[in-house]
Amino acid sequence: MTTSAIEVRGLTKSYGKKLVLDGIDLTVEAGTVTALLGPNGAGKTTTVHILSTLVKPDGGTAFVNGSDVVRDPDGVRAVIGLTGQFSAVDGLLTGEENLLLMARLRHLGAKRSKERVAELLEQFDLTEAARKPLATYSGGMKRRLDLAMTLVTSPSVIFLDEPTTGLDPRSRHTMWDIVRDLVAGGTTVLLTTQYLDEADELADRIAVLDDGRIVAEGTPDELKRLVPGGHIRLRFADGAAFDAASRLLDDSTRDEDALALTVPSEGGVGALRTTLDRLAKADLEVDDLSIHTPDLDDVFFALTGKKDASSEDATKGTES
Repeated sequence: MTTSAIEVRGLTKSYGKKLVLDGIDLTVEAGTVTALLGPNGAGKTTTVHILSTLVKPDGGTAFVNGSDVVRDPDGVRAVIGLTGQFSAVDGLLTGEENLLLMARLRHLGAKRSKERVAELLEQFDLTEAARKPLATYSGGMKRRLDLAMTLVTSPSVIFLDEPTTGLDPRSRHTMWDIVRDLVAGGTTVLLTTQYLDEADELADRIAVLDDGRIVAEGTPDELKRLVPGGHIRLRFADGAAFDAASRLLDDSTRDEDALALTVPSEGGVGALRTTLDRLAKADLEVDDLSIHTPDLDDVFFALTGKKDASSEDATKGTES
């Protein structure tokens, strides 16, 4: 028995002569968050569109909760929810009317529709604004409403395609809390994002896409260990201790003004303990220390040669 909610093998897709997906493999375990991280044009949105049955692949296989996205699209649609990059709410309706419309489109029935709408308005803190026109909603409120509409039928798998694009920091953090609550309740989330901090905050696993290929995959910590640059910075109270420690730790870099040494390290408690034990045996006391490990920005640059996930101009059309 598998616990995978999403299984992708050898997925390919081209638009004309442009190869957008070049044989990607991806597994998303049930009840977890996996982030697809990559620049515009990497293939993130195309992957989501294939998995949500909006686009057919050219090759490979993809299953969502055991249903083949090509051979059983109705089975896939029955268990998924999709929130795209841009809000899909109807600006002429109130928040409550938008939710009621979605509930009726999903055939919940009049009574259950009203009950479910009331539940979602409370869950997403939209009760007070429920009957107000969407023109009065902030960007964060519209995105919360958009996600609420996705959850009308309580899907077990949710695709979030850059859900916090354009939101202010407070609204982004609110969306993060909502995603965490959904996953705590057993929902599976596949998230595409250009925000490195968002992937770091939310994802159990991250797949880095570049030019239609997955160039790395793992937990955030595993990916950070792929690139060099980690170090321990040690500061000493006097010059004598500083000089002695510098001779002892001969791979360190000296900062004369701060009486500090930078010691290369792969990170982790073990590396720190080893360094401190060496100093203790030499009766050298550290006045202050800090540990630096590579962040996802470092990882992204090392893997793709780009400074961050949003460094390229947007690719036109569906090739994103």
